[in-house]
Amino acid sequence: MNEIIPVPITNEFEPGKMHPLPTSGAADEGLLDAYSQAVIRVAERVSPSVVNINVQPRARTRGFSGRRFPQGLRGSGSGFVFTPDGFILTNSHVVHQASGLEAVLSDGRKFEAEMVGDDPETDLAVIRIQAPNLLPAVLGDSQSIKAGQLVVAIGNPYGFQCTVTTGVVSALGRSLRSRSGRLIENIIQTDAALNPGNSGGPLVTSRAEVIGVNTAVILPAQGICFAIAVNTAKLVAAQLIKNGRVRRSYIGVTGQLVTLHRRAVRFHTLPGESGVLVASVEPGRPAHKAGVEEGDVIVAFDNQPVGGIDDLHRLLTQERVGVQTPLTVLRRTEKINLTIIAGEARLIGSDPE
Repeated sequence: MNEIIPVPITNEFEPGKMHPLPTSGAADEGLLDAYSQAVIRVAERVSPSVVNINVQPRARTRGFSGRRFPQGLRGSGSGFVFTPDGFILTNSHVVHQASGLEAVLSDGRKFEAEMVGDDPETDLAVIRIQAPNLLPAVLGDSQSIKAGQLVVAIGNPYGFQCTVTTGVVSALGRSLRSRSGRLIENIIQTDAALNPGNSGGPLVTSRAEVIGVNTAVILPAQGICFAIAVNTAKLVAAQLIKNGRVRRSYIGVTGQLVTLHRRAVRFHTLPGESGVLVASVEPGRPAHKAGVEEGDVIVAFDNQPVGGIDDLHRLLTQERVGVQTPLTVLRRTEKINLTIIAGEARLIGSDPE
C-alpha cells in the first residue's frame, strides 16, 4: 500500500513585497520586440522600391453606365522597382489600356512611365521609368515559402503612400480567375490587410525578399487576400521585357465543360470523366485545318488529359506554337486521334482557345 506524504502549503506572496514578473511574460515581450524589429527592417529596406502609380485612362473609356469618364479622372495603384534601370512590376488591371502613367517614388520624386508589356491572363504588367539612384527590391523564391510564415505587404491603399501591413501566408497553391477568364495558378493566400490601391505592391518575407505581387481581396470577407507568386511574375516579366507580351498558342475553338458518359470512359479507357465540348470551330484556324468538328469532345492534347477549359489553356503554351501536336477527340461513340499545329495568339484574349 502506497504511503501518503503530506505536503505543506505555503503562500509565497507577501503584500508590499516586489515580486519578479513571470519569465514567460519577459519572453513574450522579447518575441514581440523581435517581431517589431523584423517588420521595421523589412519596411525600411523595401519601401524605397515601392511606387505609387497614377493612371490616366483612355478618353474613350466608358463606365458600366455607358457614360464617359471625366477627362481629369485618374486611377491609382502600386508597383515596385525590381531592376536598377527602372523596370517596375505591377498588376495588369492597374495599368491596362492607360493613356498615361506616372510613378511616384517614396521620396516624392515623380516620373513619367512607359508601358513595357501587359499580360491580362496573369494580371501582371511591367512599366519603366528613367530615374537615377533607384533601389530595386530583391526577388525571392515563392517555392520556398510555407503556410504560417510571416509576410509584410507594402503599397499605397487609397493613395496613402507606403502603407505597411503584416500577416502570414494563409495557404499556398490557390487558383484565381483573371479578368480575361483564364485561371491563374500557384496563388498565395495571405491575411495581410489589402485595400484598393495595394494592387501591384510587393508581398515580402522577413528577409525583405519579394515572394508575391498583391492582386486581390475577397469582399466582404475579412483577411482573405491574394498575391501572384513571384516565380510566376519572374517568367512573365522576362517575356514582357523581351517581347512586350507573353506568347501563347491557340487552336481556334470555343467550348464548354461536359461530363462524359461512363460507358465511353470505360470503353476508351479515358483518364478522366470530363472533356471540352467544341461549340464552334473558326474557319481556317488550326482546329479547322486539323479536322475538328462541332460536337467533338476534346479529351487529350499533347497526350495530356483535358478535363476542362482550364486544362486546355494550361497546355496551350508558347512551346506548342507551330509544332505538330496530337489531339484526341470523341466524335459520337468513336475516339479519333488528330494532329494539330497550334497558332500563336497575337492579341492576348482576342483569339478563342
